[in-house]
Amino acid sequence: MPEFKPKTVYVTYIASTPEKVWDALTSSEFTRKYFWDRSIELERKLGGDFALLLPDGTANVRGKVIAWDPPHKFAVTWHVEWPAEFSKLPECHVTYELARAGEAVRLTLTESHSWDVPDAILSGGRSGWPAILSALKSLLETGKAPAIKMEPPVAMIEAIRNLKF
Repeated sequence: MPEFKPKTVYVTYIASTPEKVWDALTSSEFTRKYFWDRSIELERKLGGDFALLLPDGTANVRGKVIAWDPPHKFAVTWHVEWPAEFSKLPECHVTYELARAGEAVRLTLTESHSWDVPDAILSGGRSGWPAILSALKSLLETGKAPAIKMEPPVAMIEAIRNLKF
């Protein structure tokens, strides 16, 4: 099995409880509100199936649950299926770790890869994850997630199109 190394780490603090943050990460009711209308589908167990679905039911991302320790740690393999040109990227691992931090929860997201990912490709997650987790934070703290409009970085799309495996 290849070794996966962290390439993107994002930490935020949310005025909430670990249980509420956990529910927001693992429930379609919440993900649709802060994750650009994507619905999370998962088998809540180690080895279970995982997917992020677009509003029309198309799978955006699929994978397997590789860590399941409610409400502390949740990790999945992450293979992008849509848009089609992204599907040639090797899967990565996405890990969410939650820890109490006084009256807040420290949420650490780590994106790990088994290959030498060009910075242009990493730029997508490095801009997208802060927007997603900021929307999650706002949702839990205020009851409303801001509508954040983003497009994949042009350099990322070009780098994916030029990949040779």
